[in-house]
Amino acid sequence: MRKYLHLLAFLWMVANTAMAQLPSKEINDIIKTAVDSKRSKSIIIGIIDSNGRRFFSEGVISDDNPRRPDSNTMYEIGSITKVFTSLVLADMSLKRQLSLQDPISKFLPKSVKTPNTNGKEISLLDLSIHTSTFPRFPSNVDPKNLDDPYGDYSTKRLFEYVSTYQPDMEIGSQWRYSNTAYGLLGHILTTVSKAKNYEELIKAQICKPLSMRSTVISLTPLLLKNTATGYAEDGKQVAPLNLSAIEGGGAFRSNANDMLSFAAANLGFIQSKLSAAMQLTHTKQIQKERNSTEYATMSWTLWEKDGRNIIYKDGGTPGFRTFIGIDPQYKFAVVVLSNSNNGVTDIGKHVMKPNSPISTYIYRWNLLDTLRETIKNSGIDATITLYRALKTLKHPQYFFDENQLNNLGHELRKNKRIDDAIEIFELNQSEYPNSTLVYESLGEIYKRYQKDRKKALEFFEKAAKLEPSNPHWNFVIDKLKEN
Repeated sequence: MRKYLHLLAFLWMVANTAMAQLPSKEINDIIKTAVDSKRSKSIIIGIIDSNGRRFFSEGVISDDNPRRPDSNTMYEIGSITKVFTSLVLADMSLKRQLSLQDPISKFLPKSVKTPNTNGKEISLLDLSIHTSTFPRFPSNVDPKNLDDPYGDYSTKRLFEYVSTYQPDMEIGSQWRYSNTAYGLLGHILTTVSKAKNYEELIKAQICKPLSMRSTVISLTPLLLKNTATGYAEDGKQVAPLNLSAIEGGGAFRSNANDMLSFAAANLGFIQSKLSAAMQLTHTKQIQKERNSTEYATMSWTLWEKDGRNIIYKDGGTPGFRTFIGIDPQYKFAVVVLSNSNNGVTDIGKHVMKPNSPISTYIYRWNLLDTLRETIKNSGIDATITLYRALKTLKHPQYFFDENQLNNLGHELRKNKRIDDAIEIFELNQSEYPNSTLVYESLGEIYKRYQKDRKKALEFFEKAAKLEPSNPHWNFVIDKLKEN
C-alpha cells in the first residue's frame, strides 16, 4: 500500500510539473521569434525538473562566429551574481561567522564614515535585501576609459563614496535596488573570509562544492573559445564588463549547464551543505513596490501570483541579459541566457508560468542603422541632412529619440572621428535640449578629447541644472574646477 501511495505521489508530481511548463515547440518558437525580431543575437534556455535537463537555443554566439550556442557557451550573468554574494552571507551567518544584523561599520576601516539615519546604521542584511538606501551605482565615477566605466573603480573610491553618502530615506524602510550595496557586501565577505579576492571566495564556497567549474569572473583560454560576444540594444558589439570594486553586484560569467546545477541545488535535487543557507536566501523580507506581488529576499525576487510562489533573479550588463527562476512547488527551474542588452525576464517568467505575458519586442534602431550607413558612404553633412528630412517626413519605420543620435556620436568617437562626433552631439543638443544625456556626452568629449575644461564644465553644469538631484554631476564639476 505504501509503495502504491508513493507511486501515486510521484506520478502526481511529474504530471503537475509537465502542466506547469510549456511544450518544447512553443519554447523553440519563442526564442526563434526573439532572435528574428533582433531582440537578441542568441538565446539559450535550460530547464531542469525531476526528468533531467533540456536545452533550447537559437541564434549565433557572435557576428564573427555564426555558431549556435550550446549548454556550455559562456555568458555574462550580470546581477545573478548577487545570488552568490547573498548565499555566502547566509552561509556565514548560519556558521556564526557574522550576524545578518551586524552594522557594516564593524567590517570597514575606521577611516570610513558609515551612513546612519536616526541612529540606525546600515546592516549586512540591508545590503542584501536592498534596504541600505544606496543608489544603483556610486556617483563618484570618472574612469580613464569612458567605455570601461568601472574598470578602474577602486576600493578606495568606494570607501570615499560610502564616507560622503547622505541617505535620502530611512535605512531599512524601503526597497531600492543597489549594485553599490552589493559591491560593498562582496568586499566585506571577502575580508571576513580572508579569501584572496571576491572571485576566489565564490568559487571556493559555491562553485567548487556544486561542481560549477565554468562559473568565473576571469575567463580561461579554454572557456574563452566558447564565449558569446555581447551586443548593445542597437546590435553593436560591446566590450566585456569589468566591475572592479563592485564586482559583488554583477561580475560573474557562466553557462546554462552550471546555472542549472545551481538551480538543482536550490530545488534539493543536489544535496549540499549550502541547502540551509539557500533556504534562508529564499525567505520573504520586504515588498519591492507598494501593491506589488513581488517581494525581496536575500538577492532573489519572490513572485507571488495566482497561488504560486516562484523565486527568480534576472541580470543585465551592457551586452547581456539573463534570468534564473525556481518553482519550489512544481520542482523545476528555468535559465535564460542572451547576448544582447534587451530584457528576457518576460520570456523566463512565461516559460515558468504560461499565463505571464511576453512583451512584444519592436526593433527601434532602424534610424540609427540608416544614419550609420549614410555617414559611412556619404559623410557627416549628408547624414545630418538626411536626419532632418526623415524627421520632417515622420516615417513610421523610424523611431526618434535622443538615444539614436547619442549612440551614433559615441560610435564616431570610438572610431576617433571626434569632429564628426561633436557635430552629431550638437545636433542632438538642438533636438533634445532638455535631456541630460546630450550634455553628458558633450561634456565628456570636450573633457577627454578636446581638453577644453571650460566647455566641458559648461555642459555638465547644464546637466546639473536639469537634474539637480543627481550627485554625479557635482562630482564631475568639482573635479573640473580643481584642475
